Amino acid sequence: MESPFYLLMSLKTPRSYEPFGEFNLGYDRESAYALFDSLDGNPTIDDRCPFHIDLIETVDTLPEKIRSKCCKLEELGTNMKLIALETFRQKNLQEE
Repeated sequence: MESPFYLLMSLKTPRSYEPFGEFNLGYDRESAYALFDSLDGNPTIDDRCPFHIDLIETVDTLPEKIRSKCCKLEELGTNMKLIALETFRQKNLQEE
């Protein structure tokens, strides 16, 4: 059975990182990994990092973090554009 993938966006607060957004990527592992790899940011997680993007796979109904990236506000903006463009492409330009 295929597992769904999604991106979880989190921002740094004084106590921890709090989720503020999710993007459903569907069931295609290759596409999910390719999109995540194309995002701007640093794979080294740092406590000074203002934003995290996590690639999550749902395995047996439980979320499992696959990879993470740390990014700045400018990178987050660029990433949001890439995510929206790729989501649009996948949903609207699929071959029938």
